[in-house]
Amino acid sequence: MHIDDTALDGVKIIHLDVFADSRGGFAETYDSRSFAKLGIDTVFVQDSWSVSAQAGVVRGLHFQAPPHAQCKIVRVTRGRVFDVIVDLRHGSPTYGKHISFALSAAQKRCVYIPIGFAHGFCTLEEDTEITYKMSDHFDPGCYKGVLWCDPALGINWPVRPEQALVSEKDAAHPGIDDLAQVFL
Repeated sequence: MHIDDTALDGVKIIHLDVFADSRGGFAETYDSRSFAKLGIDTVFVQDSWSVSAQAGVVRGLHFQAPPHAQCKIVRVTRGRVFDVIVDLRHGSPTYGKHISFALSAAQKRCVYIPIGFAHGFCTLEEDTEITYKMSDHFDPGCYKGVLWCDPALGINWPVRPEQALVSEKDAAHPGIDDLAQVFL
């Protein structure tokens, strides 16, 4: 494994080592010792999975507030997404800024998202599956979000708002300017 830093301090792209032969391939997707050597010593307590049947599904931008804030490792296991991470750490030089990139099963990489960031994605293919490792359990009282299409964020989504398949809950999140200070 090797790791790439991103423009958002703490967010990392993790490239998996794939061992392939005529039968197929094998990769360790998570090993606490290997991740610790890369500087990620987070303890993960929950794995989750999502599937989106259609292209154009938007999920996010989600996060959990303290006291149950979560670090995440996100990996696409089938299909392809446009992945977005937004810095919500008040006082950070990149507060309100985002990074976006394609993430796919074919790439054999994942993304590490520390506490203080919102995450979301738009599916680019049908039947896209994503797995998550999280450092705290889901807590409905701490679940929060930022409006995915907030113009203040300046995210160039691959789907127009009127064409996106978005849950009512995600469509009702506040814009970043209306979000309470959660992470200092």
